[in-house]
Amino acid sequence: MKPLLFVDIDGPLNPYMALLGPVPEGYAVHLTRPEGWTASPYLPVLLHAGHGAELLKLSGAYDLIWATTWMDEANEWIGPHLGLPRLPYVDWGDLHGGSPDGTYWKTRDIVAYAAGRPFAWVDDEVTDADRDWIERHHPAAAMLLWIDPRTGLARKDFTALASWAEALTA
Repeated sequence: MKPLLFVDIDGPLNPYMALLGPVPEGYAVHLTRPEGWTASPYLPVLLHAGHGAELLKLSGAYDLIWATTWMDEANEWIGPHLGLPRLPYVDWGDLHGGSPDGTYWKTRDIVAYAAGRPFAWVDDEVTDADRDWIERHHPAAAMLLWIDPRTGLARKDFTALASWAEALTA
């Protein structure tokens, strides 16, 4: 069974902090309207068309899972722009809930979804507290990859993900 690859959108695929300056090379602005968005008529999202191909390459080594507050709406607003098929998603028990021990609110749901399978997780909010908690509470290998929300996923990140999955099968 392949490891899981949990993919967050805002930060890794949508480097939202880059919206404060010129659009980075390779990215395009897409106007979206997810269900809960009410701040303005559209939510601008930066997406790099090449990220879809990179994720599809990784799908040979991983089962891809959306790990985002977009949940199933990722399949409507994000996946098609990247050429991705419909992906399963983590249905958060308590969206933006708190964690008394300093871990990210997504951490426990990620571990529960993994159900003992190895996984990699790309997110702009993971910390050492999450790594420590997962090490103590998850029986399989896990790699948490912090992604800078100013730059999004980079070549080095895709290389690290491919190498990690390859090392699991070696």
